[in-house]
Amino acid sequence: MTTWSEFTAEAPHISEIFRRRHLATGNLCMLATLRSDGFPRISPVEPMIFEEKLVIAGMPRTTKFRDLTRDPRFCLHTATVDTMVSDGDAKLFGVVVDDPDTALHARFAQYLYEDSGMDLRGRAFDHFFVADLTSASSVEVGDDTLKITIWKPGEGEQVVEKR
Repeated sequence: MTTWSEFTAEAPHISEIFRRRHLATGNLCMLATLRSDGFPRISPVEPMIFEEKLVIAGMPRTTKFRDLTRDPRFCLHTATVDTMVSDGDAKLFGVVVDDPDTALHARFAQYLYEDSGMDLRGRAFDHFFVADLTSASSVEVGDDTLKITIWKPGEGEQVVEKR
């Protein structure tokens, strides 16, 4: 499993773009999952980095989480509103792991309460999805250059520039 800290160590440029875009949108990202009929589904989600894990959390019993329960593959894309992509753009690919650690859930609920006032303390989580990252990419647009950075575990970042 590639943890968030391993990802940031191996892909510092992509992770920096992800963090910057993630914060700029109030933590909003777009989550791509696979529906039961095999077609893609794109849903808004507010992933959180907690204890060096990328947690894909949200309202329980939603279709996106049913999708992930059935097929754990996902793509997480930073929400882009600028057609010129002047601040960059990042995509993270992987599978979710449903972490059953109730002590972790309790710490996360406490963190949520302190951070946002949302009180899930003492409640059982239906699922606690943690991302196992399998690849990532970022895009940056310059005056006359498109810079694409690609990462795969153990391979570091590779940069492709197109003019």
